[in-house]
Amino acid sequence: MTQVGAGRPAKPKRADARRNYERLVQEAGLAFAEKGAEASLDDIAKRAGVGSGTLYRHFPTREALMEAVYVDQFEEIAGRAKELADALPPGEALFAWLADLGEQIVRVRALKTLLGAAVAEGGAPVVVQCGEVLKAAAAELLAAAQASGDVREDLTHLELLRLNHAMVTAAQLAGDGPKDIRRYQQLLLDGVRAKP
Repeated sequence: MTQVGAGRPAKPKRADARRNYERLVQEAGLAFAEKGAEASLDDIAKRAGVGSGTLYRHFPTREALMEAVYVDQFEEIAGRAKELADALPPGEALFAWLADLGEQIVRVRALKTLLGAAVAEGGAPVVVQCGEVLKAAAAELLAAAQASGDVREDLTHLELLRLNHAMVTAAQLAGDGPKDIRRYQQLLLDGVRAKP
């Protein structure tokens, strides 16, 4: 698995600087969830009770701040894949993980932007790093589900992630929340199952 967060700013050692860092990460997570990946950095600094200079000292770029907020979440999503693989048959593990991933995307608006970019080619370093973790988890689950005969063999992990992302977008456009996610998820899963 690719090492994620290698370029992530280290948490400061001084207590006041550490508190500022943690408040900035917390408020950025809330702002990104509310307004998406383009939330104002100046507003995030204000919400955290610090000046913009303090924000930029800790996080010189938007990507550095997003990495501090989201890398752990991507690692948790990948860790969930392992838990499900250990607990369920391969096809069920894959489908449960995709459902979890869809729900995460709906809950945290900026994740949709990051995930969409992560399954495209290239992008900012934070996107590439998060994408590698996600792609590795998807590839392992998919390979096991294909080997067990639960999922069609011609599907790639990138296609699966892109379809899942499109499914979440379609469900959000429909506007009814979790009910739509479950309906679209079922349609997606029916489409990728191996045919008898």
